[in-house]
Amino acid sequence: MNTDTEGFGDLLQQAEQLTADMDSGTDLPHVERNLQQILEAGQRLLSRATPATQDNTDVQASILLGSKGFVLPKISERLEGLRAATTFEPLEPVRDTDIQGFLRNERENALLAVIEQTRKNTFEEVERRQWECMENEWEREKQKILNSLLGSGQESFEFQQDPELLMTESELSGGRSSLDHIEMAYARQVFVYNEHVIENGILPSLVDMFLEVAHKINDQSVTDLWQMVKCMTEIPLGQMFGNQPSVIRKDRQIQAHLLSRARQYLEQNYIRYIEMTISTNLRQVQLGGVPGTYKLVLSFLNVKPPVAVRSAEDGEVDGQPVWALIFFCLRCGDLRAVKDILDRAGHQLGDFPTFFAEYMNSSDHRLGPGNDTKIKLNYRRVIKNCSDPYKRAVYCVIGRCDWAEDHAEILDKIDDYLWLKLSHIQEVYSDSGQEQLTLKQLQKMLYEDYGEPHFNGYQQPFLYFQVLFLTGQFEAAIEFLSRIERLRYHAVHVALVLYEMKMLVLPSDCQAQLLSEDSSDSAGLRRLNLARLIMMYTRKFEATDAREALQYFFFLRNLKSPVGDNLFMSCVSELVLETREFDMLLGRLEKDGSRKPGAIDRFQQDNQRITEMVAKDTETKGLFEDAVRLYDLAKNHEKALSLMNKLLSQVVAIAPSPQSPRDRLATLAVSMAERYQSMGHEGTQVTTRTFFLLLDLVTFFDFCHSGTVNKALEVIQGINLLPFAPEEVEHKVNSFKHYSEEIRRCLPDILLATMNILLSKYNNIRNSSSQGPFVRTGALADGGKDTYLNYLRSQAKTLIMFAGMLPYRLPGDTNARLVQTEVLMS
Repeated sequence: MNTDTEGFGDLLQQAEQLTADMDSGTDLPHVERNLQQILEAGQRLLSRATPATQDNTDVQASILLGSKGFVLPKISERLEGLRAATTFEPLEPVRDTDIQGFLRNERENALLAVIEQTRKNTFEEVERRQWECMENEWEREKQKILNSLLGSGQESFEFQQDPELLMTESELSGGRSSLDHIEMAYARQVFVYNEHVIENGILPSLVDMFLEVAHKINDQSVTDLWQMVKCMTEIPLGQMFGNQPSVIRKDRQIQAHLLSRARQYLEQNYIRYIEMTISTNLRQVQLGGVPGTYKLVLSFLNVKPPVAVRSAEDGEVDGQPVWALIFFCLRCGDLRAVKDILDRAGHQLGDFPTFFAEYMNSSDHRLGPGNDTKIKLNYRRVIKNCSDPYKRAVYCVIGRCDWAEDHAEILDKIDDYLWLKLSHIQEVYSDSGQEQLTLKQLQKMLYEDYGEPHFNGYQQPFLYFQVLFLTGQFEAAIEFLSRIERLRYHAVHVALVLYEMKMLVLPSDCQAQLLSEDSSDSAGLRRLNLARLIMMYTRKFEATDAREALQYFFFLRNLKSPVGDNLFMSCVSELVLETREFDMLLGRLEKDGSRKPGAIDRFQQDNQRITEMVAKDTETKGLFEDAVRLYDLAKNHEKALSLMNKLLSQVVAIAPSPQSPRDRLATLAVSMAERYQSMGHEGTQVTTRTFFLLLDLVTFFDFCHSGTVNKALEVIQGINLLPFAPEEVEHKVNSFKHYSEEIRRCLPDILLATMNILLSKYNNIRNSSSQGPFVRTGALADGGKDTYLNYLRSQAKTLIMFAGMLPYRLPGDTNARLVQTEVLMS
């Protein structure tokens, strides 16, 4: 116990001795604190100290604001004491008898309700439009994919190639074309036709031009197809000029004329068939006398005798059954030959000569009400049950009786069947029950009831095309043929012929399906999307034959896109973006400012508008560098400068390197600047000032990265963007508010680069052995090294002061790096 007491006593004596030693020799007052006071003081110091993990932003802010007399801790306390009042919050409870307060609250509640409802409606509208835009964009992408798939086939007819066609292909393509010789021949005719359209001269017959191609192809099926198209399009449309195609196609006179032309085509084909049959069987033919249809039919029946019947009703003429002769002459379309047979037969045919005379002399081959009733009654009572199939068929044609009867005994070909059904049609769209066949009923029967499987469409495409085309279903026929890759070029050019003649019915929306039907159209006319058909066709070769694709797009110049743009311009824009042949298609600007024409100049359209549309689409797709060139080409200098400013501001501080985006943009910007300075431009003053300021900054950073600090400092001081003396700070801060966002975005890099230049000069001069004199900007030599170093430090402090006073939030590390650099200069 005594030992412990002595030990504590020694410790107490030693502690007192230490206290005495600390007090001796100092002027500081003696402070006595207990443990509680020491703990409180430590807590206060800890609360003021910056945590180790916290950014030193508060320290930097204290340095920057301290120069202006602001104390950061007091400002923080005042800011923390502020409380944001709730909007429309009453200052005191509203009493039951406070009418004014009650009304004020009701008014505020009504306003809040309106604001909330407006906000809700706005969000719903934004969401709806967002989904609508996404659906439209996906629909466009889907159609592009489908068009690419449909246009990627490489099938073609194995036709004998004509030397002239091969020469044409060589001339047009130069050995790089994706078009085969048939497509190239069609493209040549399209080019020639468009040239006539552009020159506003006498337009050639487009169908005749395509018929020439068919003759060169040396394929009878193709030749027959174009002869049929030519026959069906020889319609007088003068009185219908200016009407819509749907109106023209619904006109009764036009429909009657189409039916007449279809029958004439089938009749002419049948005459050629008879002549071919006779020419191959000359030994059996007894051809003589006056040439004509009657003699041809008589000789044909000698080669192919008519269907045998138990007894030839009403006798014979020249050794052949009279009704067979009448039927085959009707099938050839020669009514005069039928009249000659009736004269030869005498009175043994009953009332039929009377019926036929009225039928022949009528302009539309109709019987009067009296004879029409009489012939139908006679058919039902007598003729329908007779044994002669030719007699039944003749009565059905002349009297339009029993249209449901197919007469399979004597009609074994599709052509004969079509001719008979077309002969039955008297009204186009009337709904008179089952007594009369209308065109609408025939079209439905052939396209919907029978359809492709019945006619074996894909194995006999030309036959099924003929069935649809001759019955006035042009759109369905073209759509069917376009689905067969090796025949698509025929379908496209048939569609062009009909479109140019205003006989092709188009949908109101160019994004509709290839073949669509308007439910509100009582006539049941289908609609063919010509724009989609052409784009499907050109998708195959637009990458290698862009000029030829333009020729096809020119047909769409009078159509509108869903947003109201010219469809030709829209297609040109898409073609340019796909091929990226900007100079070849749109032209380019030479160094002297002149414009070298492009492929679109041939079409004499609004080239500036087309180029600007392509520029907008290019900008939308994010191809900003190409968009600048296109806006410049379209003489939209303001947009070109504005977009160039945005691009330059993103790369201005990057180190230059060959073929880098920065170097490409800088080269383009310099060429634009030289041209604008020499020839003028239409950009606004603010945009132009930003553009040239960015060019100066490009030069400044080029000097910085190359280490040429003196020239870099001269450039940045010449730009007059930053202050280098304390008295300039306030003026530069006020001026900075007027700079564009592109310049503000570059400010952190400009400040850091300038501070590094000052540090580099400071280190070079401090480490040099020379003592002066040193020259300051705008002043003579001041006589010493230390004075110049102080001058550089003053410039650095001025930049820090400028950065602290800017009403612009700099990146978090910018202030720290500026302060650190300034510290290195102390």
